[in-house]
Amino acid sequence: MIRHALFIILFLFASTAYGATEPDHDIHNDLRGLLRNVEQAINTQRYDELEQYFDPALRITTINQEVISKRPQIKEYFNKWFGAGRYLKNLKMQLTPDDLTELYCNKTMGIVRGSGKENYILSDGRHFDMDTRWTATVIKNNDGKWRILSLHIGTNFLDNSLYNDTKRVILYAAIGSFIAGVVLTLLISRLAKRKS
Repeated sequence: MIRHALFIILFLFASTAYGATEPDHDIHNDLRGLLRNVEQAINTQRYDELEQYFDPALRITTINQEVISKRPQIKEYFNKWFGAGRYLKNLKMQLTPDDLTELYCNKTMGIVRGSGKENYILSDGRHFDMDTRWTATVIKNNDGKWRILSLHIGTNFLDNSLYNDTKRVILYAAIGSFIAGVVLTLLISRLAKRKS
C-alpha cells in the first residue's frame, strides 16, 4: 500500500513539474509577433508605430546608452539620430532570441535575451554593422496584449565595426604622418647639405 501511495505521489509530482515547464505556444507566438512588429517598424522607419509596443512604465537603455522612460521619447530618439540632416540615414536590424521567453507571475511577465544584427547607414553613405546583445522584460497588459516593459541593448565596444574603422583611420594617419616626417627630414637634410 505504501509503495502504491509513493508511486502516485511521485507520478503527480512529475506531472506537475512537467506541466510547469511545458511551453505555452500561444504566448510565445504572441511574443515573437511583438518582436517582429518592433523590427519592421524600425526597418521601415515607421517610428511613430513603436509606442504601442511598449508599456507606459517602460525603461529602455539604447545601444549608445541613452535612457528612455516615456513612450513619446522613443520617436524623439529616432528622429534625433535618423533622417535627413541627421548623423544616421537609416537602420536595419534583426533581433534573434536565444530561447523561449522565461515566464513568471502566472504567465503575465517574461524575460528574454538574444542577439542582434544592426546595420547603420551614415549620412555620408557609409555602412556599419554592429553585433549586439539585448535583454527585455515583457508584460501582459490589462487589454491582453504583450508589451515591452524594459529593454537594454549593448555592444562590445572593443570589437565592432565603428571601433575597427576608427582604428584603421588612426593607423593610416600614423603611417602617413611617419612617411611625411621621413620625406620632410630628407628634404631638410638635403637643403642643409647644399647650404654647407
